Amino acid sequence: MKKAALYARTSTVDQHPESQLIQLREIAAQRGFEVVATYCDHGISGSKARRPGIDAMMRDGRRGRFSVILTAAFDRLARSTKNFIAIIDEAESANIQIISAREAVDTSTPTGRMFVTMLGCIAEMEKSFIVERVRAGIRRRRLEGLRVGRRPLDLDHASLIEDRMKGMSLTAVAKRYGVSRASVVRWVREAQKMTAIHGLNEEVAA
Repeated sequence: MKKAALYARTSTVDQHPESQLIQLREIAAQRGFEVVATYCDHGISGSKARRPGIDAMMRDGRRGRFSVILTAAFDRLARSTKNFIAIIDEAESANIQIISAREAVDTSTPTGRMFVTMLGCIAEMEKSFIVERVRAGIRRRRLEGLRVGRRPLDLDHASLIEDRMKGMSLTAVAKRYGVSRASVVRWVREAQKMTAIHGLNEEVAA
């Protein structure tokens, strides 16, 4: 019976690795593997080459503790081609096969090796596209004169509402306070609603 290690990773602390581990335990049972170790990196980005969980797993793998690594998906192991291939190479040098549940690929075969290399390239390309879209969005906001990043907590809502009520254009108010036009509309409407309710209460009291 082959000895297997389970590896799970979540990018945020809000996610829990147990959902991945449940599936991996089922696969291990189906294939007749003995699960001897479980490794997790909770709330750690896959772009980081050094991660406590995967570092410990590869260290134990070199010591011969197991011969199979089961993971939910290859992007759980790494998000960059360089790091991904390094993990594959290290596993191969220690005679460890890696099995991905989502891609249904076994790295112990030549076809599997070719496939995981292609997947690594695609994953890195996808990440670069996301980064470029974010950068493009930041450039667009700067060109429009809008604030980049989170809205400051000390935003003067009263002054914002007053400027808008005095006739300053919606676009001008949004740029001045570094917020979206939709936010300006929402806050002004809320202020008008509260004013109307306050006036109604005064009439009832009178």
